[in-house]
Amino acid sequence: MSDISAFIFDLDGVITDTAEYHYQAWKRLADEEGLPFTRADNEALRGVSRRESLLRLLKGKVLPEAQLEAYMARKNAYYRAFLAQLTPADLLEGVAEFLAQARARGIKLGLGSASKNAREVLNNLGIADQFDAIGDGYSVSRTKPAPDLFVWVAGRLNVPPAQCVVFEDAEAGIAAARECGMYAVGIGDPTRVGAADLIVPSVAHLQLDDLLSRLALRTH
Repeated sequence: MSDISAFIFDLDGVITDTAEYHYQAWKRLADEEGLPFTRADNEALRGVSRRESLLRLLKGKVLPEAQLEAYMARKNAYYRAFLAQLTPADLLEGVAEFLAQARARGIKLGLGSASKNAREVLNNLGIADQFDAIGDGYSVSRTKPAPDLFVWVAGRLNVPPAQCVVFEDAEAGIAAARECGMYAVGIGDPTRVGAADLIVPSVAHLQLDDLLSRLALRTH
């Protein structure tokens, strides 16, 4: 039996796919301001904070702080309009079942998302009550790939980092998990999550017993 006591999930791309909403919101802002922004550019924004996303979108263009704040507020307003449409039907395949299985085994569940809208998303998806701790864009000052958010969530769960498993779809999140000694499960494209301990196409491909068996055999 493994010593794993907690699972910590990223939100976008793992539990639900709001990446398209982020893209559409950033794209609208970019178009309004005459800034070039493509889907390829959007890939570089996965797993990073809103401010860092804006700085990457600006590609070195320097703007006053007040203007940066205004841009971020506009993007978030566009994004939140999309979020209002979310329902439990927008949970990715297999997520509800996997969360239920983990809770039935007594595994604590945490969320570790850079999004400042994470609680709203979980509420709209109908699963906020499944999580024992929710870490979001307000929880820590240093965002992924710094390990601070995952360490913060582990602290709220009262579980040592070494007994936590992180589920992530972004390179920055995998790096954050590994830096603090958590086991990292990469969800999706191996070119993004290749540094993970285990890679699966989606949560639907996870089998709890198999995962716990792998964890029990890992070397510390």
